[in-house]
Amino acid sequence: MSPTLLAFIVKELRHILRDRQTLTILLLMPLVQVVLFGYALRSDVRDVRLAIVDPSPDYATIALRDRLVAARRFKIVSVSPSMTSVEPLFRQGKADVAIAFEPDFAGHLHGNGPAKLLLAIDASDPNTATTMQAYARAVITSYEAEVGAGLNQPIRIIPDTRMRFNPTLESVNLFVPGLIALVLTLVSALMTAISLSREKERGTLEILLVSPLRPWQIIVGKVLPYLGLAFANVLTALLAAWLIFHVPFRGSVLLLLSESLLYAMVSLALGVLVASLTTSQRVAMLAALLVTMLPSSLLSGMVFPIASMPVFLQWVSAIVPARWFIVIARGIMLKGVGLDYLWRETLVLLGMTVVLMGIAVRSFKPRLE
Repeated sequence: MSPTLLAFIVKELRHILRDRQTLTILLLMPLVQVVLFGYALRSDVRDVRLAIVDPSPDYATIALRDRLVAARRFKIVSVSPSMTSVEPLFRQGKADVAIAFEPDFAGHLHGNGPAKLLLAIDASDPNTATTMQAYARAVITSYEAEVGAGLNQPIRIIPDTRMRFNPTLESVNLFVPGLIALVLTLVSALMTAISLSREKERGTLEILLVSPLRPWQIIVGKVLPYLGLAFANVLTALLAAWLIFHVPFRGSVLLLLSESLLYAMVSLALGVLVASLTTSQRVAMLAALLVTMLPSSLLSGMVFPIASMPVFLQWVSAIVPARWFIVIARGIMLKGVGLDYLWRETLVLLGMTVVLMGIAVRSFKPRLE
């Protein structure tokens, strides 16, 4: 190795060590990745929210309900005598599985005919739906065998399975809403952070010091083009989802576009905040990847169910904007629900936009430190 090359390498190493922000992020990123992947990559499903429809409770239905709870995979969120209460729970995302017993379930169980029940599953996430179906059928089969052994005669329980909102279990219906969130995050947060930090690094923002523009006006002028680009990307993604992948659109397209713009504004606010707190383009890119892309892909419920994550990661996921937008996108596209069901998620995104943009405006300084 030549002395010139060695001197150049030493110089670059010293430059990296002096840049404390870059060094901190580079050291934190592997730790964050290992923790997130280790806890978020779970194929099992826990805390399945179960709605029970029992028009005529008897010892058999109660025993089967107790058996489901004892399996430690299910938690009962509703018990009612009619199916009319189940539909709102599915559309609000408060129930994952519903089991509806036929009237006189115990009588049919010990009579000549088989006992029947309806197993309705929210199949917005087809992989999770298949797992939940397997869990429920395993409990039912175990109970059937136990009762038959106690009576010394075979009995039959016939579950009729219905997959709601995604009957064909198309995996593309799961990924497309999440991919829209990732595209918006990439364009809005990452590109905004890189663009603003590049101009800070070059010193071109100092020219604005002699103008009458206030910091919030500078921010608006910088991010509006990216907001327009994000809207164009949403239109392209939705068109591709409809024409190529045939993803259903059961709700209002106008509402979905409005919610997409709201989510893009949250991502823009994150990008501006990252740019205001970093000193170079390289640090801004690494920080944006760390606080936006990784959480959006792992902690948003796009691929892995949030209910299967540890409790502390479930709390962390509550501050990930993509989690709330994916609930909105799936609700509109697959369930056909409107703002009357999605008002809470919308308010969360609106609150995040106001808070993040307020912090970004206060910390943004269009000048070199």
